[in-house]
Amino acid sequence: MSKTKIGWIGLGNMGIPMSLQLIKAGYPVTVYNRSKEKESPLKAMDAAVTSSPGELIQQTDVIFIMVSNDEAIGDIFNGKEGLLSAKAKGKIIINMSTVSPAISKEMAALCHEQGNDYLDAPVSGSVKQAEDAALVIMVGGKEATFKKAQPLLEKLGKLALLVGETGAGNSAKLAINTLLSFHAQGLAETVLFAQEKGIKTEDMLSIINNSALGNIFAKIKGDAILNDNYKAAFALKHIAKDLRLAKAEGLNSPLSKIAYQTFQEAEAKHGEEDIIAVIKQIGK
Repeated sequence: MSKTKIGWIGLGNMGIPMSLQLIKAGYPVTVYNRSKEKESPLKAMDAAVTSSPGELIQQTDVIFIMVSNDEAIGDIFNGKEGLLSAKAKGKIIINMSTVSPAISKEMAALCHEQGNDYLDAPVSGSVKQAEDAALVIMVGGKEATFKKAQPLLEKLGKLALLVGETGAGNSAKLAINTLLSFHAQGLAETVLFAQEKGIKTEDMLSIINNSALGNIFAKIKGDAILNDNYKAAFALKHIAKDLRLAKAEGLNSPLSKIAYQTFQEAEAKHGEEDIIAVIKQIGK
């Protein structure tokens, strides 16, 4: 078993399979999650649990965070029993959440003041890729810290790439998720147009998947449309949030304006469903 002690904060759809990869790789893992029932799968794999982020950082060497937004990050770091309350030193904190570059820069500075290192390392991929350790990981931070963390990151994904200084990983994630919104809306509009012209959805999807435009996303989300299955692998509310973050960072291109409007309007009714539920918003 590896001697590096891992801490994991955030056990949502992605956090559970990702943390399980590290347990399977032989690392001792300690977890913290606000909803305690979500700790059960990790406890069943012999993970330890803690009552707070502050307690967790004292017991571990490298801390991973996978939560939903900037507000959750603020609580995890600055809360009464947050990571910074422990005044621990010599730790590496890897924030894999999709959050703003600004919050990463703020938290990195606070970590540095206490003698800790910080990486922003959001991922591209959904639950299936997390279960297969096939995520793409975009990293911002110091090269020396990245090299220390790289063996761990390679247990979680097929590619871990340092793309720049602190916040650069977050910017790269906002960029690729902007493209994700284009793919989702484009697929939805294509299927709806074909339906209007009397073309069966399964035939249109077969054409797409056997053409140069075919890709894994179109196959998975096409199957979801065919099966009327909108259970969230990547919730629509998250892409709506990511587009808000990207807009705040200055994204103002023609396609992004349309996608931004579409997903903001869809969030109220379909936010808890999968991203491809946008087809229901467009086709209403």
